[in-house]
Amino acid sequence: MNRKPRAHADPHAHVIHAPGKRLLHRVPLSFVWDRVTGRHRKSPSAALNLVSFIDFLVVTVIFLLMSFSASGETNAREVTLPGAVNAEAMVDAPMVTVHHGQILVDGVQGGSTRSVEELGRMEKIEPLFQILRSKRELYTQLQPGKAFPGVCVLAIDEGTPAIAVKSVFQTAAFAGYPNVSFMVKTLPGR
Repeated sequence: MNRKPRAHADPHAHVIHAPGKRLLHRVPLSFVWDRVTGRHRKSPSAALNLVSFIDFLVVTVIFLLMSFSASGETNAREVTLPGAVNAEAMVDAPMVTVHHGQILVDGVQGGSTRSVEELGRMEKIEPLFQILRSKRELYTQLQPGKAFPGVCVLAIDEGTPAIAVKSVFQTAAFAGYPNVSFMVKTLPGR
């Protein structure tokens, strides 16, 4: 007696069926079907004009290259630096620029030397002090295990009065920057 095993009836046979030729072909919503087939409207996949896209990227790259400044460059290009024979390479530190009575710290307004020049005596420059102190605190937060180097670079115009230079120097020391370097233009050695 040869008996065939009895086939079990699939309880999900009414739900599962072979897929058709097209995706979403049996969706009953007409607006979905119209969008998928592209009838009566624009295609949902818009074409990208490649030439315009490349032009945009080229302009963006040129803009970024032109606006880039290396760390050794001064922010105020009109500053006339004093000359020196013995000079060292630039270090990565906050740069304080003084030109025509204006003080800039890394390109940001950091006060003025006008009050010092008018008083005729050294004075702590409060806006400069606040900026340098916040930079020191940020350094210690970002690198907690590392000792703070306390280096600051001064790019001071050679026409700036000595009392203003001393005040900027002293303010940097008060803010926690005892190692102050002066930016100079290198003169040929003797």
